[in-house]
Amino acid sequence: MHNENIIQGLISISIKTDHVFLNLIESAAFNRGESKLYEGVPGNLVAFACRLSFQRGYEGFVAFHAKTQLVNHYEKTLKAIHYGNQLMVIETNAATELVNKYFKS
Repeated sequence: MHNENIIQGLISISIKTDHVFLNLIESAAFNRGESKLYEGVPGNLVAFACRLSFQRGYEGFVAFHAKTQLVNHYEKTLKAIHYGNQLMVIETNAATELVNKYFKS
């Protein structure tokens, strides 16, 4: 499946005064679970938000609310910091790593 017209995932973001906020991130059904077609779709979408944050002068800062069961997963895979309740933040160093991983210059 190499059709660039097929949606692999979606992201909804809000531009705040000092960061980008991820309202929603979803992978297409065929990119979820054990038999997913493509690996890394959510990471790529988060990296896009980080890159946008850098472009807007926010130093890569991205925030989002995580489902409770995914907090540890996001800490490990995105190096996001859990600030309590469901709030998670990706800071500059982690954002740089994500952008470099998914957006090769």
